[in-house]
Amino acid sequence: MSKKRLGLRQVKLLFAKLVLTLFLLSIVWVLLYRWVSPPATLHMIKRRAEAGAAQKGEPAIKYKFVSLEEMSPQLPLAVVTSEDQLFLIHHGFDFHAIWDAFKRNQDNKKKIRGGSTISQQVAKNVFLWHGRSYLRKAVEAYFTMLIEVLWGKERILEVYLNIAEMGDGVFGVEAASQKYYRKPAKALGRQEAALLAAVLPNPIKYSVRNPSAFVRGRRSRIARAMGRLGGTTYIEAILPAKAEK
Repeated sequence: MSKKRLGLRQVKLLFAKLVLTLFLLSIVWVLLYRWVSPPATLHMIKRRAEAGAAQKGEPAIKYKFVSLEEMSPQLPLAVVTSEDQLFLIHHGFDFHAIWDAFKRNQDNKKKIRGGSTISQQVAKNVFLWHGRSYLRKAVEAYFTMLIEVLWGKERILEVYLNIAEMGDGVFGVEAASQKYYRKPAKALGRQEAALLAAVLPNPIKYSVRNPSAFVRGRRSRIARAMGRLGGTTYIEAILPAKAEK
């Protein structure tokens, strides 16, 4: 065998080993977060860095991970209603929403709309960097499939409710509940949960503490939709205990 062929074979073998190693590491990483609360996300670190560049001293990132049992059932209902009503039945992707977002973005390239499911948002925020490259979207799809298989819907929703930004540097429902309502996430009612969900599309622009007319209207629409879906019965299959409707 020539040196050239031998060298090419070694490169291919090295590449195969690298791919296998990355695959196994990704499995271990995802499985670890199946039971262990993420200490932080890349988005939290980025937000801390951005805030640190704008002011002196280390900015506070408010984040406290709590279980679904420690949340009002109105909270998972509110985010499913506002962000992904097919969450319980899809396998990580809502292809109709993705195609609809693609068509809308072709018509209006200045205002980009997303078609991401809750599962995709968790994959992006927990494991990846933010961006719009095809490479990042491909890796996002890979991690989305992994968490759908290895975590299940209950854990995906639990993590989402803890790592979603709900204000400037405020991550998760417990931190948001304490900051805006001065009570634990377990004690929130439908209107309060709907307001937190209402700011999710842009938690820097939209405010829970001083909601604009747009945010108040969005809260009302979410709260009404929560009722039309049947209340917490809509998500009772993934609630840790039977919720009061």
